[in-house]
Amino acid sequence: MLLADVVATSRTVAATRSRKEKVTALAQLLRRAMGAGPDEAEIVVSYLGGTLRQRRTGLGWRGVSTLPPPAAEPSLTVAEVDQAFEALSRLSGAGSQAARREAVESLFGRATAEEQAWLQGVVTGNLRQGALDALVQEAVAEVTAIPLRDVRRAAMLSGSTLTAAVTAFHGGQGALATVGLEVGRPILPMLASSAPDIEAALAKAAGGGPVAVDAKLDGIRIQVHRDGDDVLVVTRSLDDITARLPEVVEVVRGLPAQRLVLDGEALALDEDGRPRPFQETASRTAQASGTVVTPHFFDVLHVDGRDLLDSPGHERMAVLDELVPQSWRVGRLVTDDPVRAADYVRETLAAGHEGVVVKDLAAPYEAGRRGSAWVKVKPVHTFDLVVLAVEWGSGRRQGFLSNIHLGARDPEGGFVMLGKTFKGMTDQMLAWQTERFLSLEARREGHVVHLRPEQVVEIAFDGLQRSSRYPGGVALRFARVVRYRDDKTAADADTLEDVLRLARS
Repeated sequence: MLLADVVATSRTVAATRSRKEKVTALAQLLRRAMGAGPDEAEIVVSYLGGTLRQRRTGLGWRGVSTLPPPAAEPSLTVAEVDQAFEALSRLSGAGSQAARREAVESLFGRATAEEQAWLQGVVTGNLRQGALDALVQEAVAEVTAIPLRDVRRAAMLSGSTLTAAVTAFHGGQGALATVGLEVGRPILPMLASSAPDIEAALAKAAGGGPVAVDAKLDGIRIQVHRDGDDVLVVTRSLDDITARLPEVVEVVRGLPAQRLVLDGEALALDEDGRPRPFQETASRTAQASGTVVTPHFFDVLHVDGRDLLDSPGHERMAVLDELVPQSWRVGRLVTDDPVRAADYVRETLAAGHEGVVVKDLAAPYEAGRRGSAWVKVKPVHTFDLVVLAVEWGSGRRQGFLSNIHLGARDPEGGFVMLGKTFKGMTDQMLAWQTERFLSLEARREGHVVHLRPEQVVEIAFDGLQRSSRYPGGVALRFARVVRYRDDKTAADADTLEDVLRLARS
C-alpha cells in the first residue's frame, strides 16, 4: 500500500466532523491493508492513530524542519516508510547524526509535498487528523466483525490499540478474549474527567451519594507490577522507568504480596512533607539519581492471583489499605457531605497539592477510559499575557499560525517569555489570529514569525514550574487560550512580578 493512501485518508478524516464518516474512511483503508496481509495492516493502524511503531527515532522538529524538494509523484509504500524509521531508531554512536540526516534526505526526498507534511506531523507528534484511538478501535471492530467492546477491552488491557488490532487481525475474537490483566504487562491507566468545583464533581461522580475524595498529587503517574523480586515501574504513557526509581522498587518489594499491580503517583517531598516543584520529580524520569521520590498509591488492580479490575472502588480501597502502609498511600476522605468535601479540598490545596479526584465507590477500574466515575477538581489560574511570536502549524493546521509564544510584562521594559501553547484554539480563532499576527510581523526565523508585542491574550494554566529555559526562571504548565483581549493593550498585561508572586504562594 502506498503512503499516499494513508495521507489521503488522514486528510479525509480531518476534513469531516462526522464520527460515522471518520470511521467509514478508516475502515475502508484498513480493509485494503488487510488484503496485503496482517503485517501491513499493523503499520497502517499505527499510522492512522498518528504514531510511528518505533517509540524512538532520534528525530524532532529540528531534524525535519529543512527538507529536500518533494517528489512529483507518490511512490513510497507504508512498508518502506516503516523500514526507514526502524533503521533510524537503531542509529547511535559516532557518525549517527550525519547518518540520520542522510536517511531523512533519502526518505523525505521520495515523498510528495503532502506526504512530507504528513511525515513531519507524525515525527513531531503534531499530526492533527482527528483519528483518535477510539475511532481506530471502531474501524478495527468494523473490519474484523468483532464486537467493539471486545476490541476496546483488549486495547485497554494490552496497553495499546495497536496490540489489540494485531491480535484481532491474526486471531480474531477468540484471541482477543484471551487478553486479560497480566502482571508484568502494563495497561492503560484509568483517567479522570473534570469539574469546575467540588459540588459539580460530587454530583457527577455519584449523584450525591458517598464518594472517595483523593488528594491529587502533582507527581509522576506510575503503574507498578511486582512478580516476586521482579518489579516494573511505568509512566502514564507506559514507558519503563524502573531503573530510574530504585526507591519505589524497594518500597514495593517490601509489601506483603508476591504478585501485585498498583496505580499511584511518585513525587519529591521536602523535609515538612510538602511537595517539591514538579520538575524536580519529573527530572527523575530521565536519570536514576537526584531528588528522592516517594510513591503514593491510590488503587490496586491485582494481588496474589486475585484480579480486582472489575471490583467496585470500595473493595479495591479496602484491599489497598490492608496492603500498603498509610505513609505510601494517597490521602483520602470518604464522605457524602459537600461541606466536609469542600473543607478537604482547601486542606489539600493548603498542603501544596494541586487538587482532588472525586471517585465513585461503586465503579470498577475502567482501564484507558475517561468517564464520570473519577472527576478531578483543580484551581485554574489565568494571566493576561502578550504574544511575542507564533509558529506556523502543520497537519490539520497547515497554513495557519498556531503555536504562540507567551510573555509577561517586565516593568523595567520589554517582555519575559513564559512558554508556548497551541491549546484551546478553535478553527475560527486560528483563521483570525493568522491574519492578525501577519499584520504584526516584525521578522521571521525559520517557521517562527516574531511579532510586535501588541496582542494581549488571556491564558489559563494549571500551575507554574521552575525553568532554566526561560529568562524569568518560571514556565506555565498546561497553558491554553481562553480568549484574545482586544480591550487591553500590552501595557495592561500581567507582569513578571505577578507571575513570581503566584509561584511563591
